Amino acid sequence: MAALPNPLPRLAELGLQLPPGTLIDTHLWLADGRAAPGGWAALQQTAPRAGLLPLLVDVGSGPGGPELWELTPEEMSYPGDHDAEEVLEEFWDAYRDEEWPGLAEAPHTPDAQHAAEPEVVAAGIADSLVDGVDGGGPLEEPRLALVPARRSADIPTAIGWMGPANHENDTARLSAVLRSWEDRFGIRVVALGFDTLLVSVAAPPTTLAEAEALAAEHYAFCPDTIDQGSDPAFTAHAGRQLLNRPAWRFWWD
Repeated sequence: MAALPNPLPRLAELGLQLPPGTLIDTHLWLADGRAAPGGWAALQQTAPRAGLLPLLVDVGSGPGGPELWELTPEEMSYPGDHDAEEVLEEFWDAYRDEEWPGLAEAPHTPDAQHAAEPEVVAAGIADSLVDGVDGGGPLEEPRLALVPARRSADIPTAIGWMGPANHENDTARLSAVLRSWEDRFGIRVVALGFDTLLVSVAAPPTTLAEAEALAAEHYAFCPDTIDQGSDPAFTAHAGRQLLNRPAWRFWWD
């Protein structure tokens, strides 16, 4: 990935109010203890000014914490070098026989002044994950983390996350799609597990037609979510997992 200034090696000089934690591979700071409600939002108020973004990491998923995840940030390309639709169409053609339907349009919002703020929605989803209430499902052992990134969509690439390795080795290509979803749906990367990704959604589809169009993108991005999920049909996935939903969860087998 294209190198950006990394503030983590001088974290102690930044003046952030942090719980005890550990620096992992210079690209991820991880708190030592379980996250508490309000922790993600507090970091979101201060960390971006230092070039860092907050994240919840589920150390209870997979083989253990991220020190065992084989993070490879140096092997990732730059998300901005990839076109989101080209990435999705390539994935789609590898799994489906029918023609790629194209990108879904951004949801119709009659009153933009009342549109939800992405960071506010993200903070609410983060708290729901910590509390274990509805918002995408609780995490087994969530901990606060900091990542050197300017855009939320780039977080998986910045740490060299290999959760989707059976689907795509260069996570920057998936970050390109996440960037597109940032622009169209106001998503923010809130949580990562060993092979799971959860994003908040400030502007989810508000009609079934919009949700069904987006379901094709979700399938291309992460086929396992639909093929091996509880709603294998696009229509069911759209209606139950996308329509007016403030969080999307993906997992790769």
